[in-house]
Order: sequence, then C-alpha cells, then structure tokens
Amino acid sequence: MAAALGEEAPDNEDYYGLLNVRREASQEELKAAYRRLCMLYHPDKHRDPELKSQAERLFNLVHQAYEVLSDPQTRAIYDIYGRRGLEMEGWEVVERKRTAAEIREEFERLQREREERRLQQRTNPKGTISVGIDATDLFDRYDEEYEDVPGSSFPQIEINKMHISQSIEAPLTSTDTAILSGNLSTQNGNGGGSINLALRRVTSAKGWGELEFGAGDIHGPLFGLKIFRNLTPRCFITTNCALQFSSRGVRPGLTTVLARNLDKNTMGYLQWRWGIQSAMNTSIVRDTKTSHFTVAMQLGIPHSFMMVSYQHKFQDEDQTRVKGSLKVGFFGTIVEYGAERKISRHSVLGATVSVGVPQGVSLKINRASQTYFFPIHLTDQLLPSAVFYATVGPLVMYFAMHRLVIKPYLRAQKERELEKQRESTASDILQKKQEAEAAVRLMQESVRRIIEAEEARMGLIVVNAWYGKFVNDNSRKNEKVKVIDVTVPLQCLVKDSKLILTEASKAGLPGFYDPCVGEEKSLKVLYQFRGVLHQVMSADNEALRIPKQSHRIDADG
Repeated sequence: MAAALGEEAPDNEDYYGLLNVRREASQEELKAAYRRLCMLYHPDKHRDPELKSQAERLFNLVHQAYEVLSDPQTRAIYDIYGRRGLEMEGWEVVERKRTAAEIREEFERLQREREERRLQQRTNPKGTISVGIDATDLFDRYDEEYEDVPGSSFPQIEINKMHISQSIEAPLTSTDTAILSGNLSTQNGNGGGSINLALRRVTSAKGWGELEFGAGDIHGPLFGLKIFRNLTPRCFITTNCALQFSSRGVRPGLTTVLARNLDKNTMGYLQWRWGIQSAMNTSIVRDTKTSHFTVAMQLGIPHSFMMVSYQHKFQDEDQTRVKGSLKVGFFGTIVEYGAERKISRHSVLGATVSVGVPQGVSLKINRASQTYFFPIHLTDQLLPSAVFYATVGPLVMYFAMHRLVIKPYLRAQKERELEKQRESTASDILQKKQEAEAAVRLMQESVRRIIEAEEARMGLIVVNAWYGKFVNDNSRKNEKVKVIDVTVPLQCLVKDSKLILTEASKAGLPGFYDPCVGEEKSLKVLYQFRGVLHQVMSADNEALRIPKQSHRIDADG
C-alpha cells in the first residue's frame, strides 16, 4: 500500500507527528494539516534544482502519510501494526467494507492464536532455593575461650538446612498442560526429596481440573485431584483431595477454599483443611495500587493464630515496598518488618526481620526472579543487639552494594543498550537528519513571511528553540549536551499567533530528528509575544500550547 507511493518512509516514521495532528484527529484536521504542508513542500514552489528535489521527496512523504491516515481501513491497520503492517501480505484479501473496529477484532483474534502458539513453546520455569544459616554464635555464646580448641575465639556460623524446588510447565494443547516439579530438602545431615507430575485440563471458561502423581523417599507415593470452579462472576471455589501412602498407611487429606470478591480491590477467603494438620482459616485481603493489607484468623491443630499484615507500595521507578506484620497464636508472638526493592529489570532484593517470643530473632534475605531465600537464625532469645544489627546490617549492606556495584553495573548496561540502539538506527537517523535539514531550507521563505505577519500584529515570534537532552544537574555536568536548533521548524508551525503541539514525540515533526536515541528529551522554547519574552520547557511526549501567561519571564528577575 504505502510502498506503492514511491518514496519509502523509515520503519519508525510517525505519520501523526509528521502531520502534527492528534491520533484522534478528524478527517477535517488531517486535511487542514496536509494542505498546509503541501503548500510548504510543493516542488513547483521552488526553482533551485536541489531544493526542488528535496521538496519533492518531503512532499511524497507527507502525501504518503495523508493517504494512509485519510483511509479508515489503512489507518486502523497503521494504528495496530505501524508502517510495517501496511506491507504485510494478506491485507489485500480483507474486504474494503470492513470497518476499523472489525479490523481490530481480526487483529485481536490473530493475537490470541499467536499467544497460543507461543504458549506451547514456553516452559515457564519456576524455582526456589532456600539456605538456612545458624548464626546464633554471634550473639549467644559462652564468654570463656577454650584455648585448646583451634578457632574457638571466632564465632561459628553454620549452614544447617537447605531446600531446593523447581517446576516447569509443558503445554500439550490449548487446554491441556503437564507440570513437572521436584524438590530436595536437608536439615542437620538428614534429608530427602520428591518428584511430582500434574496434568491440568481447562474444561470450560468457568473452571479446570488437575490430576497429580508424586513419589518421594520421605512420605511415599501421592495421588491428588484438584478442581477449580467459578460459581459466579465474583465467587470461586477450589478443592484439593489427596491420598498420601506411607509405611504408616494411607493418610487422606481434603482442602477446600471458597473465595469471593467483596469489592473491586478486596477478596475474602474461607479455607477448610481436614486430615494432616486440620484447620479452619478465614482471611480478607485488600490489594490496591499503593498498599496490600491482610487480616487472617486460624483455628486448628496444632496451630491457631491471628495475623495482621500491611505493605506499602511506593510509586517510584524501583518499585520500593515496606511491610510489617503481627502474628499471635498458641506458639507465641512474632513481629516481622522489612522492605524490598527492584535492583534490575528482572530482579528484586528484599530483607525481612522476624522477632519472636520465644523464637528469637531471624533475618531473611531474598532475591527474586527465580527466588533465593537466605533465612539467618540470629538468636533463640529476644536480644536487643540482635534486633539492632538485623535491622541496620542489611540497610548498610544494600546502600554500599547499590552505590559500589549495582548502580555502576546498571549504568554500564544502559550504555551498552543505548550503543546497540544507536548502531541499529544509525542509517535511519542519518536519513531523518538529512530530511530535517532539507525541510528547514524549504521553510526559510515561509518562515520569513510568518515572522513579518506576526511582527505586524505583535504576535508570536520564536526567538530560539532547542530540542534534545539538557543537563541541568550539577552531578551530571560531565555528560554531553545533545540538542539541535529547531527555531525555524517551530516558527513555521505558528498560525494566528498560536503554536500547538500534540502528545507525541517531537522527533517526528517537520524539521526535527532525534539527536540522542534512547535518551530522555525535552523541548526548550524562548519566544516573544506582545513584545514580552516568554520561556517554556516541555517533555518530549508532552502536549504544548503557546503562548501562555505562565511562560512569561519576570522582567525584574
């Protein structure tokens, strides 16, 4: 379609940005923007052979953008796929009478089929490694030193338990999935393991069933059946029946969970467990964008307790969370508090301090994509020194690692990714730069007339405009400023003493290009309106409308 027009646009060409219209622009807005650019770039308006050639190329790009966006069908395809979608095979068989909504429905159907194929190729591995560390000798040891025992003057830190579990999923069909899992555990020299195979079938949109077979050297063979069913749009039930075979005989077990949406963000759960460690549990969980709250109560053998926990989610780039919980039961009282933070694209680092009576003090450190736990048992008793070091130690270690290891690593990784992105887009950027420079030359005469008209009415005059990466932070003064002068292109967009830019990257505007691929960019404009200087800086994808009173520069400042 688009290729038939002759002049090829780069794959990442933004047709909306090229015409400087909103993505929701009407046909009238598209036509007005197209006519204005045609008047600017029409080859017959330029006598110089070089300018005429440049104008012809830019005129073809504008015409190509308008032809795509003015047709509802091709516009729908472009909105979904981008420019590449217009060159995909198969669209020629799509009936021309199809509406944009019907094309989007077809796309969503193709997406679902592609997701099913992708699902069949994915194993979705999950794993947990837990290493228990006994560090009680740091805080609770005899004062006497036994000189006849080598190394007795140093605290003994031991690894006393370890647990490893791993599972993979193998989709067999669109409704059937096989899940293979296994685990190994050891504590104080004794341990064992097990392996499980589960077959899951989605029976309908309302539920699924799962058969589980397992074997291990501790508990013996296992047979289980699990059923999930949506009872209503707001309520579901899960039932798990299991038969555990061991040297002591067959041990049956039944667990049922009934859950209901109490409101948009709140779930209520009722759980009954019969057989091994019989209990009844009820809980309410409220999860919002900024917090997670849980209250639970359990009556059972041997554990009965009440528990309250709260987690606050900070809305920052690192997805920082702080949490605390209180658990009271027949076993005593446990207070936990901690925090977690995203340290890379796929990893989260967290630490939790557990203070209990009579359990003592423990510190849990976890790093997640695959999950690694390092529970450190510090004391059997409640000692203030253990609580202090368990709280302060991880904080000091984190900030030291973040400054000396994590931050430099992420900075180097980002630079490598930016360098690869620059290399892959170098030819496109060079072409865009040449087009922008050509567009600026073609705009000179139009800009001169616009300035004369604006001066006559004391209107909007763009004094200076820059686009790119600005460095204002003193700590980043060594970074190179990467900006381009866009005074002429912006003045060319002024109409009736107004300049309106849409919510899109400004790199696609006529006369613009991206001077720093992959980095944050801004537009800084110094302009004169009614004889008074104004100044504004806006983010790359931020809409901009000038003039405004708030942009006025205080003459006394």
